[in-house]
Amino acid sequence: MFDQQRSTNRDAAEAFRIMSVLAEAGFVAHLAGGCVRDALLGKTPKDYDVATDATPESVREVFGKSHTLAFGASFGVIGVLPIKSANQNRDAPLTPTEVATFRSDGQYSDGRRPDSVHYGNAEQDALRRDFTINGLFYDPISESVIDYVGGQADLKSKVLRTIGSPHQRFAEDKLRMLRAIRFATTLGFQVDPATTDAIEQHAADISVVSGERIGAEMRRVMTSEHSADGLRRLVETGLAQHVMPGLLDIDFDRLTRLRKHLPCDSFAAALACVAIAGEASHQILLQTSRDWKLSSEETRQATAAVKHHATLIRAAELPWSKIQPVLIDRDRDVVVSVATAVATADDDDQTGLEKVRGAIRWPADRLNPPPLITGDDLREHGIPAGPMYRIVLQTVRDGQLEGEISTADQAWEVVKHVLSKKRT
Repeated sequence: MFDQQRSTNRDAAEAFRIMSVLAEAGFVAHLAGGCVRDALLGKTPKDYDVATDATPESVREVFGKSHTLAFGASFGVIGVLPIKSANQNRDAPLTPTEVATFRSDGQYSDGRRPDSVHYGNAEQDALRRDFTINGLFYDPISESVIDYVGGQADLKSKVLRTIGSPHQRFAEDKLRMLRAIRFATTLGFQVDPATTDAIEQHAADISVVSGERIGAEMRRVMTSEHSADGLRRLVETGLAQHVMPGLLDIDFDRLTRLRKHLPCDSFAAALACVAIAGEASHQILLQTSRDWKLSSEETRQATAAVKHHATLIRAAELPWSKIQPVLIDRDRDVVVSVATAVATADDDDQTGLEKVRGAIRWPADRLNPPPLITGDDLREHGIPAGPMYRIVLQTVRDGQLEGEISTADQAWEVVKHVLSKKRT
């Protein structure tokens, strides 16, 4: 099941090395959670987590304190550092493999993490996890999947179901409701009716979760190929009102078309498409950025795409001076992606975008020729600084881009004309 990953994937090989060392020391060690799920689905796991009956102290004794990191020791998690090979860069960062002790959890008084943990066995560890498809283990010795929770059957049926009572699971960690939507969306699964009912009953509780944690889950929902279905689930379960209220006014039919034609998995582009499919694009962006604590780059890119995509679609009928600033902007690629999705989804004429794609391939000095005059030039000519600088420079630049002027002398004639009009 993991044969190919062991031979081709460094992280997988390291996880198997760790399990082998633990087994030689007399401990039980399995692969756990998402990596087992993904392997059974025929996907390459993103990471490989090890679960063991060795306590954190024992893990550190086996591998040595200099080769371990106690970043989650209070919850039974130790990071084990890989052994560097002779030909590996000595300064290259070492990525630890998480090794977690089998445990059961105490009460979750903050609705996020357990107040205490109790070390136990693999079955107890499986029963404290969130969803059946995440409660699987892989035993490297017997080369078999260990399933205490019916996760394999749910994988085959493509059903997302909590382990045990969904009410209890969501009371322990409110974010699990959103994780349910995320897993169902990214995997293309259906949500078990009892799990769905519990989400609907407890949807308002998601409000206690931090914006950063919500944003992390939503990024994965929105960059999934099934993102429109996932966002629709948020509305149907009542989570949208507390996670992204703008979804309540979304045209989901249009959003589905937009997402189908979005030629990239950029979160900023996906967010822009959601805003464009809504009734109040600017408000959606503003509230989402604030609530999820988005980075300035993500907010800037999504805003640029919403603001300028129509300009690129209409490029064939607009002056070049209106198009060129968008094409030299640092967020151009996101804007082009969104413009392409909108034009294709709405069956718009593609002539403007063909012009844009051609211009993007121009040499830099043609796409963005040096300005004929600058603000320094205006100051050197004794023109007082003020609001007129922007007007003068923009008028000259527009004339240059439209091919109406091409020399400094011609630019100064434009300056004189603009200033004379101001005086009159």
